[in-house]
Amino acid sequence: MQRNGGGVGAGGQPWVLRRVRLTWLSFMLFFILVFFPLIAHYYLTTIDEAGGPEKRIFGPRPGGELCEAKHVQDLCRIRESVSEELLQLEAKRQELNGEIARLNLRIEACKRSIDSAKQDLLQLKNVISQTEHSYKELMAQNQPKLSLPVRLIPDKDDPGLPPPRSFRACRLRSCFDYARCPLTSGFPVYVYDTASYPWGESLDPLVKQAFAASVKSSIYVTDNPSVACLYVVLVGELQESPSSPLPAPSELEKQLKALPYWRSDGHNHLLVHLSRKSMTQNFLYNVSTARAALAQSTFLEQQYREGFDLVVSPLVHALSEPNFLEVPPQVPVKRKYLFTFQGEKVESLRSSLQEGPPQSFEEEMEGDPPADYDDRIIGTLKAVQDSHLDQVLVEFTCKNPRPSLPTEWALCGEREERLEVLKASTFALVISPGDGQLVASAGCGMRLFEALEVGAIPVVLGDHTRLPYHQLIRWSEATIMVPKPRITELHFLLRSLSDNDLLAMRRQGRFLWETYFSTSENVLNTILASIRTSIQVPAAPIREEPAQEIPHKAGKMAGTDANLADNGDLDLGPVETEPPYASPRFLRNFTYTSADTYQTWNRAPGPFHLFPHTPLDPVLPSEAKFLGSGTGFRPIGGGTGGSGKEFQASLGGNVPREQFTVVMLTYEREEVLMNSLERLNGLPYLNKVVVVWNSPKPPSDDLLWPDIGLPIVVVRTEKNSLNNRFLPWDTVETEAILSIDDDAHLRHDEIMFGFRVWREARDRIVGFPGRFHAWDVNHQSWLYNSNYSCELSMVLTGAAFFHKYYAYLYSYVMPQAIRDMVDEYINCEDIAMNFLVSHITRKPPIKVTSRWTFRCPGCPQALSHDDSHFHERHKCINFFVKVYGYMPLLYTQFRVDSVLFKTRLPHDKTKCFKFI
Repeated sequence: MQRNGGGVGAGGQPWVLRRVRLTWLSFMLFFILVFFPLIAHYYLTTIDEAGGPEKRIFGPRPGGELCEAKHVQDLCRIRESVSEELLQLEAKRQELNGEIARLNLRIEACKRSIDSAKQDLLQLKNVISQTEHSYKELMAQNQPKLSLPVRLIPDKDDPGLPPPRSFRACRLRSCFDYARCPLTSGFPVYVYDTASYPWGESLDPLVKQAFAASVKSSIYVTDNPSVACLYVVLVGELQESPSSPLPAPSELEKQLKALPYWRSDGHNHLLVHLSRKSMTQNFLYNVSTARAALAQSTFLEQQYREGFDLVVSPLVHALSEPNFLEVPPQVPVKRKYLFTFQGEKVESLRSSLQEGPPQSFEEEMEGDPPADYDDRIIGTLKAVQDSHLDQVLVEFTCKNPRPSLPTEWALCGEREERLEVLKASTFALVISPGDGQLVASAGCGMRLFEALEVGAIPVVLGDHTRLPYHQLIRWSEATIMVPKPRITELHFLLRSLSDNDLLAMRRQGRFLWETYFSTSENVLNTILASIRTSIQVPAAPIREEPAQEIPHKAGKMAGTDANLADNGDLDLGPVETEPPYASPRFLRNFTYTSADTYQTWNRAPGPFHLFPHTPLDPVLPSEAKFLGSGTGFRPIGGGTGGSGKEFQASLGGNVPREQFTVVMLTYEREEVLMNSLERLNGLPYLNKVVVVWNSPKPPSDDLLWPDIGLPIVVVRTEKNSLNNRFLPWDTVETEAILSIDDDAHLRHDEIMFGFRVWREARDRIVGFPGRFHAWDVNHQSWLYNSNYSCELSMVLTGAAFFHKYYAYLYSYVMPQAIRDMVDEYINCEDIAMNFLVSHITRKPPIKVTSRWTFRCPGCPQALSHDDSHFHERHKCINFFVKVYGYMPLLYTQFRVDSVLFKTRLPHDKTKCFKFI
């Protein structure tokens, strides 16, 4: 018991000691960890303070002593840099605050100025409105409003005119009802169906088919007979056969009177007889046609009513088109034979081929006047042939003579044989019938047609002969009319003509043949145009090409390239500030018909007359002021006399207000196109931009077009054709057109200068890059040359001004063969336009500035960079020469430069003359 208790007591004392030791150890650790650092900190601080600032070890050091440590030097530099930048920013902030304050003051001043300007503008608008109102009142007082006359439509059975004294004495004033053809009627023509009258089945099938095709293409034909001005009846050529003999005159009169719109006397009717053969029966001679006019190739003097009936040309090419490649060239002027004649007339041969030369005309005229000079003509022509002074071909007997009318010279052989002889003839004799009563015959018309077709100048022997449309065509410009008594002087007369006169007559004859006689369509149009011109009804407006616009989105406002808009010291005229306006239209639609009749009908591809439309071409909407001077216009640069306005204050020309339209052809080069359109921003006198989209793919939907402040019309084309460049688009409302490629790079001052020059020469092409043609002696052909030269004959239409008139001629009048070749090669459209303008005006183009090229730097290569480009252009020139029959291009060294343009020429071209 004691051992256990003693054990317990002995064991309890060490446990207490251990507890005391742990408590003490904990207290010591706490003291060391807490109070010892405090005491050490106090001690160290006291040492630094006692030693002074110089001997501090742990405290902060003054100045940059701390930066002496390598590991903090970078931080010090950063701190100093940041402090310096903060100081600079503070200074800028204060400066900007001052600028903001000054700008706020300016904004307030501008707002006050804007309010004042708005008030002034409102007052000006009120003044302008009052002035316009006063102007309208004055115009209403001085110029009363005129309305078109009310058109009176006669009844179906109303003759409308009093009966004439004699139908043989019919003239337009007595036998034509003008009331049915007002000046504003448009000349509607109703054509009877050949199946509606009995003799229609006897008509020549070729004539009937050709006539029907021509009627369908005429713009004047109407299906409404109640409004028609003229009624046309095809009466021949008839085919006589045992089953269908020609109707008797009395029967034919009854059939004519049975026509539904004959109205008892046939006024305003035209009976058309088209001949395909040299011998055509004049079956209307004994038929009373009453007040109906006749149009045929054969007339007797008792039958023909001067100024009322029409002498028309034979219908040679009924359904075929003439092949221009088979037509001989117009040069050289002199051909193998001086003149030729092949024909036979049995009645006049008698014994003159065997007898000696007849007595002179003077000796014969001492007695009775001769009834027929054909014997004298035969003897004289045979004497010229036998003299061998000139090579001539005269034949008065034929192996296979064609049927002919009595006293008329029959044609020899086939048509192809006669043409081969005429191709080698300078002159072709056309001897009128021996019977003076036969004033017109199909045989003479056939000879005239064939001579004009191949370029042989017709020499008509007989002053009593009526040539086709002689009332309107000045035949003296294309033929030589010689009375038969002057047969002895004929040889001398033909030898005395100069080459220039011969070429002019040959060119005029080619024009007459192409325009009035070459096809059945031309024949019908010429007949209708003759009647329309005689009654002074203006022609219908020509068709313009409807523009199918492609919708597009306008993007941001286009900027202006400083290199393009900066004109430097060159001031080319007053800056245009007015909105787009169109050129005047239809200013001469009546005077072209009444005052310029002969000029209209005899427009030749030469210097005879400039730019009136032919009767077959309707009035062009843009023909007003074509020659640059309109009645009542005062030149903008003119004054009351003296020196006029200075160069900088005048645009030039005789039209006070005018703008131009840019026509730009493009094909799948959107980026190049957008850049070119942006360069047009700010261009003065620009009316609008017409983009001819030649690609079958439409523009990209996300393509943003530049906003240049003027309309941009994107036109969709039916096919990819370079001819689309020259289509007369109806959206072009100005006479001046600037044709430009999408990669052309021209400055604004250059364009303005070109526009100014064009206004002084509106009938010519005015452009920048010049080219010329040359004759290759080795290959005997023409070449196209683009080398730098003092001489030029063409201006590329990739950057050129021309009149819209030429767009109509290029698209509707120029031979289709030329446009087909342009489509075949996808080339040469610019050469074709130069050929056309030079052919019409007989003038070369005008080059402006010293620029040789206009391509933009860095643009993708165009078709002209292809190796075959120049070879194709060589072929084009030679083909166009064949079509025209001669080389119409003319050389020139004339160039128009501004005195402030500086010319840089190659060293080998220093002898060029520059005209200012």
